[in-house]
Amino acid sequence: MTTRREFLGTSATVAGSVLLGTSWSSLVQAAESKMLRRPIPSSGELVPVIGMGTSGSFEIPAGSAEYQALKEVLKRFFDGGATLIDTAPTYSNAEDNLGPLLAESRSRSKAFIATKLSGVNGREAGMAQFNNTLKRLRTDQVELLQVHNLGDWKTQIEVARELKKQGKVKYVGVTHYVESAQDELADVVEATKPDFLQINHSVTHRGIEKRVLPLAKSLGVAVLTNRNFNDGKLFAQVKGKELPGWAGELGITSWAQMFLKYSLSHEAVTAVIPATGKPDRQSDNLKAGFGPLLSAAQQAELIKIVG
Repeated sequence: MTTRREFLGTSATVAGSVLLGTSWSSLVQAAESKMLRRPIPSSGELVPVIGMGTSGSFEIPAGSAEYQALKEVLKRFFDGGATLIDTAPTYSNAEDNLGPLLAESRSRSKAFIATKLSGVNGREAGMAQFNNTLKRLRTDQVELLQVHNLGDWKTQIEVARELKKQGKVKYVGVTHYVESAQDELADVVEATKPDFLQINHSVTHRGIEKRVLPLAKSLGVAVLTNRNFNDGKLFAQVKGKELPGWAGELGITSWAQMFLKYSLSHEAVTAVIPATGKPDRQSDNLKAGFGPLLSAAQQAELIKIVG
């Protein structure tokens, strides 16, 4: 995985002429303005294409070594020009950790927080969960509130829209994470026309390319893609394989960057949200937001390579 020193070296083409002695902060300041951003169709607001998930990576004991590492993970995330962090009240204690970390680093104003109404039924339960989420996140509003995995979606999307009218939520969305749910998700999106949808997408799980992405583009719905590494299985599939020769032309120096760029190469995808609790992997993921994306021919070649 890319080290800090490797990041400084390989980011030279993005940030300009960079010496190895250049500080991390100087590099990211130069690179920040050049990270690819895409518009949220419903508003035109631009969002950096590399986001971050918190499932697993933020579900750790407060005060642990892993918790301390998250401070650097977040620092690199924001310094690199990224903003969107996806979480949920049902990700164990992820919100309990994210809130204090943002408060301690005074980074709340930099964050685009996407959380969820998750595993609840009925309006009152949805409202209660959201109010508890605000306390856990130590904030009075969030940028995006999503109906998690379409649970009780008819009621919960109205809860989210009510909260939007109250100014506690900026955008409303719906989510799922498996290909078998993509047609149902598309049906809901078609019926409700939310600001966002979130769904799985990777080089080996390409179902959204058939209906979901074209629908999102036609309706003006922003798209977040999750499981871009297929829960880590993609790395096993390319173990021992070298990156294709054209990777360098796109500034790609790792398979993680390749897999993230694959999803971003579909213009209807607004951002990817890989989760990590390791600073070096955060640096590596961020690099996928710079430089050219994959052409149709390169996407097809990558599909063959991964098998």
